Amino acid sequence: MNNLYQEELIEHFKYPSNNKVVDQPDFMCAQFNPSCGDKVSIMGKLDGHTISDIGFQGSGCVISQAAASMLTEECLGNSVDHAKNLNQTTIKTMVGLDLGPTRLKCALLCLHALHDALKNIEKK
Repeated sequence: MNNLYQEELIEHFKYPSNNKVVDQPDFMCAQFNPSCGDKVSIMGKLDGHTISDIGFQGSGCVISQAAASMLTEECLGNSVDHAKNLNQTTIKTMVGLDLGPTRLKCALLCLHALHDALKNIEKK
């Protein structure tokens, strides 16, 4: 395990970015991983097509919560299209560790919540 990435994950877990509730969000979705018990909710506000505020709430392992913190940092100030184009490779790069199938599900939980939340915008 690369110590630099491991340290960054621990920092995001201990001191997460955007770990908050966004009042009156324009988008929101929660995901739950029944196999390990991880939970992540993503919510945010839009200014036009730009994500002007974003937050997450959750509980679970270091990987799921740190990935949510990293993902919200990546989305804040960027366009909805940018967020929609983030994918599994993006998350794997952010996390920086070689993850097996079980841990990959933990890392991707926040991405699934984000993408589902953004799909719900289009339905409004």
